[in-house]
Amino acid sequence: MTPEQIAALPKVVLHDHLDGGLRPATVIELAARTGHTLPTDDPDALGEWFFQQASSGSLEAYIATFEHTLAVMQDHDGLSRVAREAVLDLAADGVVYAEERFAPEQHQRGGLSLQQVVDAVLVGIAEGVTEAAAAGREIRVALLLCAMRHTERADEVAELALANRDRGVVGFDIAGPEAGHPAQQQGATFARLRSARFPVTVHAGEAVGRESVDEAVEVGALRLGHGVRLVEDLHDDGAGGTRLGGLAHWVRDRRIALEVCPTSNLQTGAAASIAEHPVTRLLRLGFAVTVNTDNRLQSRTSMTAELHQLVEQAAWTRDDLLAVTLTAAHHAFLHEDERHDLIRRVIVPGYSSHGRHRS
Repeated sequence: MTPEQIAALPKVVLHDHLDGGLRPATVIELAARTGHTLPTDDPDALGEWFFQQASSGSLEAYIATFEHTLAVMQDHDGLSRVAREAVLDLAADGVVYAEERFAPEQHQRGGLSLQQVVDAVLVGIAEGVTEAAAAGREIRVALLLCAMRHTERADEVAELALANRDRGVVGFDIAGPEAGHPAQQQGATFARLRSARFPVTVHAGEAVGRESVDEAVEVGALRLGHGVRLVEDLHDDGAGGTRLGGLAHWVRDRRIALEVCPTSNLQTGAAASIAEHPVTRLLRLGFAVTVNTDNRLQSRTSMTAELHQLVEQAAWTRDDLLAVTLTAAHHAFLHEDERHDLIRRVIVPGYSSHGRHRS
């Protein structure tokens, strides 16, 4: 399939960071307004700088690039603009449902309260959805609120998420450096969210091995951010096949979805190449695999680009693209009737209108 054919297909993205998807030109304009110094004031050169810096093979170096995007997202106007443009860019890429995630605690340098941060982002999302609809592109966007593993504000962020659960916040996440910051450190927060029956995903199995995935499962993750190190629990059965370990069986059997981000995984060293990326093996073994962008700026990517490279370099088929799209829709943090409506009304007709599909 060509990029143009893939671009025309409806897509679902569950793992996309708001502060990792800015347009380079927007970063430059907002930085000039706020007085923040950037590596360069040329949009093309800045985009290349983000990509190269994030491609060092280290998650820590990858995360360090966010200082420049966070710096321009510290007031209402900056946050709203970034959110609005993210919606428009996703819609232009054929995304029909997206869950945008960000950590409100990282946007308070200008004096905004946590609630004001969320309010600003919700305003931008609403504007983007309306503008996309006017251009003939239907998209729905929900929010996930992240707490940072290395801070002590998880309880605050969880309460914030619960307070906004009827305003477009559909889930909770923990992000940041995995090493030295196990998910169990926020155990009380996860217990509070379970009691409130609120969905949780956890960044795990990206920079740290299967033990990080195990920790995420233990605290009740319904989805795993990345999760590719789960392959460490896959073993040769001695007959040319694969034997699943106990954790891998649990994740597959319980349909805990994997929010895989192929390009990002290459940049941080979690995978060696697209052809050898664990996502294909996990998909063939029947795991609940979804494909995502992670950070469109740092990874210089889009949903179309992620899917196309899997077609080109890992021999994915049209049916594979439909399968991961349906899996993503089924594991969205929406109510069941809303998920089925998205599949029945948007995704399956979208694939049907562009060729045969297998339901």
